[in-house]
Amino acid sequence: MATRRPPRVQPPSADDAVFVISVAAQLSGLHPQTLRTYERMGLITPGRTGGGGRRYSYRDIERLRGIAELTASGIGIEGVRRILDLEHTVAALRARNEELLAEVEATREALRQSLSTRAAPRSNLPALRQGTTGQSVVVWRRNI
Repeated sequence: MATRRPPRVQPPSADDAVFVISVAAQLSGLHPQTLRTYERMGLITPGRTGGGGRRYSYRDIERLRGIAELTASGIGIEGVRRILDLEHTVAALRARNEELLAEVEATREALRQSLSTRAAPRSNLPALRQGTTGQSVVVWRRNI
C-alpha cells in the first residue's frame, strides 16, 4: 500500500500577514500598545482578519524594528515618518528605473534585430515598392 504524502505547504512570503499583535510585539521588541499607536499614526498598516484582528507580516516586523531603532537613536516620530516616506519614494524610483532600463534594453534589442534582418536598403516612403515597373506611384505627405 502506497503512503500518501501530505500536501507541501509553502512558507509565508515577506508580505503575508500571519502574526497576531502579541507575537509581532515580541518579535519587534515593542509593546502591543505601541504597535496600535504606530498604526493610528499611519506608520504601519497591518492586515486584518475577517473579524477585524490585526495580522502582521515579516515586512511589518522589519519596519517596526526600523522604527524602534530610529526612535532609540533620538529621532522623533515626525522625523521617522519623513524618513519612512523618503525610503518609500527611493524604493519606488528604483523600481521605475529598473523598468525603464529593461524597456530601453528591449528597444535596443528590437532595433538590433530589425537592422540585422534587413537584406537591402529600402525606401522610407511607404508607397514606393522595390521592383515595381510600369506602374504609377503617388507619394504625398499629410500635414498634421
